[in-house]
Amino acid sequence: MADGSEVALRDLAEYLADDMAACNRAIVERMDSPVALIPQLAAHLVAAGGKRLRPLLTLASARLCGYKSDATHQRHVALAACVEFIHTATLLHDDVVDESTLRRGLASANAIFGNKASVLVGDFLFARSFQLMTDDGSLKVMNILSSASATIAEGEVLQMSTQNDLSTNVEKYLEVIHGKTAALFAAACRVGAVVADQPLKAEEALDSYGTNLGMAFQLVDDALDYAADQATLGKTIGDDFREGKITLPVLTAYAAGNEEDRAFWRRVIEESEQKPGDLEHAFDLIARTNAIGVTLDYATRYATAASEALDIFPPSRLKQLLQDTASYTVSRLR
Repeated sequence: MADGSEVALRDLAEYLADDMAACNRAIVERMDSPVALIPQLAAHLVAAGGKRLRPLLTLASARLCGYKSDATHQRHVALAACVEFIHTATLLHDDVVDESTLRRGLASANAIFGNKASVLVGDFLFARSFQLMTDDGSLKVMNILSSASATIAEGEVLQMSTQNDLSTNVEKYLEVIHGKTAALFAAACRVGAVVADQPLKAEEALDSYGTNLGMAFQLVDDALDYAADQATLGKTIGDDFREGKITLPVLTAYAAGNEEDRAFWRRVIEESEQKPGDLEHAFDLIARTNAIGVTLDYATRYATAASEALDIFPPSRLKQLLQDTASYTVSRLR
């Protein structure tokens, strides 16, 4: 049975079906290349599916702001494809850095094609995204999306520097997830207001919606690594644990644990000394300290802030769908 977040995203995708179909066509067209390996790897990514949440947010934001399109005016579609290329490029690079073997329940691109191909095709997709930005012709759009791209890279580097470090505080962790996830959500939404030629107030409201939605989304994703099964999550359970990633569930369990518990976390996270049964013990400690509940509380606050950011817009079906998407993001953890 689909959870609330899946239903909300499905409803949003159905509402924007024509725009999303045009976006998917643009993605496939721009992934083409005479270099055979590029469309082969791209086809693997397309087959893997995914929610296409970020381009959906661009399309939804533009429509919420009253953007009118016709056969020759499809800026929102091209920029939605651009957003997806930025996201996909970062995923390709992340999977190489993290040595991941699964992505959305299927073998990751690097597992099939190798690390070199994944990095280089990721570079190709970044280049394509910048072609789409220049085709759009707006310096404001380019500034928003290029700044987000730089922030994503900073977030990933910051995450790498906090890896295996249990002295990381919650504020630094939140800074990491803002960089690696929320910044692109924010940019995806903000450019929708720009193409619709809306005032700064609308831009800022959609930026706030995207930022808070992205924060909630990543918090839930990090919690799911300690609360979901592999079939549900679409990636190998315990990846964050094995990689020594510092996430809110781990920080919470470490802070709330006794000295024996903290010694365990130091061994498995800081010293990367992991033995059979350690992941199961980590699950037990996460459960005992209510670390998932704490993470859910954070995510719920961000989701509420996202929904409230849209208060400046008049009531509409699309506004409700976006607010539902925010509300139901946390339902993946319930």
